[in-house]
Amino acid sequence: MQIYPAVDIKNGKCVRLKQGNFDAVTVYEQNPVIAAKKWIEKGATYLHIVDLDGAKEGISENEQIIAEIAKLSDVPVQTGGGVRSLKDIERKLQKGVSRVILGTVAVRQPELVKQAVEKFGSDKIVVGIDAKEGYVAIAGWEEISNVSALDLCLKMKEYGVKTIIYTDIAKDGMMSGINLEATKELIEKTGMHIIASGGISNMADLENVQKINAHGVIIGKALYQQTLDLEQVIKKFEG
Repeated sequence: MQIYPAVDIKNGKCVRLKQGNFDAVTVYEQNPVIAAKKWIEKGATYLHIVDLDGAKEGISENEQIIAEIAKLSDVPVQTGGGVRSLKDIERKLQKGVSRVILGTVAVRQPELVKQAVEKFGSDKIVVGIDAKEGYVAIAGWEEISNVSALDLCLKMKEYGVKTIIYTDIAKDGMMSGINLEATKELIEKTGMHIIASGGISNMADLENVQKINAHGVIIGKALYQQTLDLEQVIKKFEG
């Protein structure tokens, strides 16, 4: 199971939100590059970087920071937030990012996801599905669409997408465990690589995610608050 330490960037700082609320921000590191370096030194084999300003505004304000993180080492980086066009994707890939996460556009412009997979390949494109009560949230989680998470997954699969990051917004930043039932349903009904996200707080949570055969898991707040040790997690779950 792939472990993804998360570095969320807002106003140039490394932060965590609570339930996607932009007013409930905790700053953990003034410089996100330092946070990324720390996880690399602790053995991270993949980094998950989110541009929160980009996700909300549709414009990537933190691209230079993300490029700097991508160049730190040979540890691959997946990133999303504010990606709205093929040019945005291409620019990020050129800056050294390994995979680009598409969120809002998967709902608003699904054809763009199809074009992206055709142009860049399924290994370079990931779709992030953030849900509230089963329905997909967009625009930095500020709008709830009328599209269900499962329906969107199946549509993305038709378009050649292999990997989905699934977040239950109610769980995000709460450290109360992920929504296992919903995540398991996506894994079983789509056959896609599902990366679980939102709410991981301890080893038991990770064991539960492993039991439902998730392809990977994103860990944020639990690492910053030191309720989980990344070295121990990687040793146990990545083997």
